Amino acid sequence: MFNKKALISLLVASSILVACDEKAATPPMMAPQVTVVTLNSEPVTLTRELPGRTSPFKVAEVRPQVNGIIKQQLFREGGRVDANQPLYQLDDAIYRADVDSAHAKLQRANATMNIARLKAVRTKGLISNGAVSKQENDAAEAELQEARADVAEAKAELHQAEIQLDYAQITSPITGRIGKSSVTQGALVTANQAGTLATVQQLDPIYVDVTQSAAELVSLRRALQAGTLADATHLPVKILLEDGSEFEHQGKLEFAEASVDPSTGSVLLRVVVPNPDNMLLPGMYVRAIVGSGLRDNAILVPQQGIARDPKGNTSAMVVNEENIVAQRSVRVSRTVGNRWLVEEGLEPGDRVVVAGLQKIRPGAPVEPSESEDEQPPATAGDEKATAEQGS
Repeated sequence: MFNKKALISLLVASSILVACDEKAATPPMMAPQVTVVTLNSEPVTLTRELPGRTSPFKVAEVRPQVNGIIKQQLFREGGRVDANQPLYQLDDAIYRADVDSAHAKLQRANATMNIARLKAVRTKGLISNGAVSKQENDAAEAELQEARADVAEAKAELHQAEIQLDYAQITSPITGRIGKSSVTQGALVTANQAGTLATVQQLDPIYVDVTQSAAELVSLRRALQAGTLADATHLPVKILLEDGSEFEHQGKLEFAEASVDPSTGSVLLRVVVPNPDNMLLPGMYVRAIVGSGLRDNAILVPQQGIARDPKGNTSAMVVNEENIVAQRSVRVSRTVGNRWLVEEGLEPGDRVVVAGLQKIRPGAPVEPSESEDEQPPATAGDEKATAEQGS
C-alpha cells in the first residue's frame, strides 16, 4: 500500500516538473513586422480642378451699314473667313450713281476755283498801277477762297459717296468661323438694323471661363501673404474634355474677375487656350487644372498611413527610435496623387506605418521595414490635387 501511494506521488511530481520545463522552454513572443515610410519634405505644386465653359476669343455680329437688296452671298456657311473678306454684295447701282455725281460736282468746283484763281492773280497785278481798286482786288481774293471751300466740300461729298459704295459690299470684321446666314439673296436690309446677317467667331485662341469659390480664393490669398505658398498663376493650365481626356494644348491664366457673383458666391477666372484645330467649340463644358500655389517644404504621407475615426479626426501610427508605436493626431488638407498633404502633426524624418496596422497598438514594440514603393515627385506636370478636405 505504501509503495502504491509513493508511486502516485512520484508520477504527479514528475508531471509537474515536465510541465514547468515545457513552460520554461516556450520562446518569447516576436514583435510584429510592419512597413513604414520615412517622411521627407519636398516641393509640391498645388492645383485645383475647376469647372468651366468655352467662349469665343472674339465675336463679330455682321450688320449692314447702308440700305439695299442682297444681290449675292459670297461665303460658305460654317466655313472660315478672313478679316475684310466680302460676305454680302448689295445692289449698289444707286451708290455708284452718287459717286459719279460727286465726281462731276468736284470737277465743276475745280473749274470754278481755276477761274477765281486767274481773276485774283490778274487783279493783284493791276492794283499796283491803279487799274483796279483795292475793293475789287479784295472781292477777287474772297471769290478764290470761296471757290477753294467749294472744292473741299465737293471732295468730302465724293469721299462720303465712295464710303457708301464700299458699304454696299459687306465684309467680315475679323478672322474666324462664320455661322449660318439669316438672310438670302433678294432680301432687303437696312442700315443699323437690329437683326444680324451672320456671326463670325474667332476660335483660335479660345477662352475657357472657370469659376472658383470666393472662400477658396480668400484662403489662397491669405496663404500667399503669409508666405506658406508661392504664386503659381504663371504655370500652364491643363484642360480636360467632357470624356475626361486631356486637351493637347495647355492654356494660360489671363485674369481673375474683380467681383464675386452674388448668386453663386464664385469668382470668374479666364484662361486663354490655343485651339488651332478648332477642337474646342463655344459652349463646351470642360474642366481646367489651375495652379493655386507652390509649397517648397511640403510633407506628403501615403493615404494608407492615415486613419479616420467616426468623428472625422485623422491620425497616424508613428514608429520612434526605440521601434515603439505611437499614435499621432494629424491634420491633412487635400490629396496629391495617392498621398495626403499634411498640414499639422507630422515632421520630416517621422516613420509612418503604412502596412501591418491591424497587428499593432500604441506603445507596442514592432519590427519596422522601409517601404520599397517610390513615390513620384509632385510636380506641376504629374500632380493632380482634388478638393477633398480633411479635418
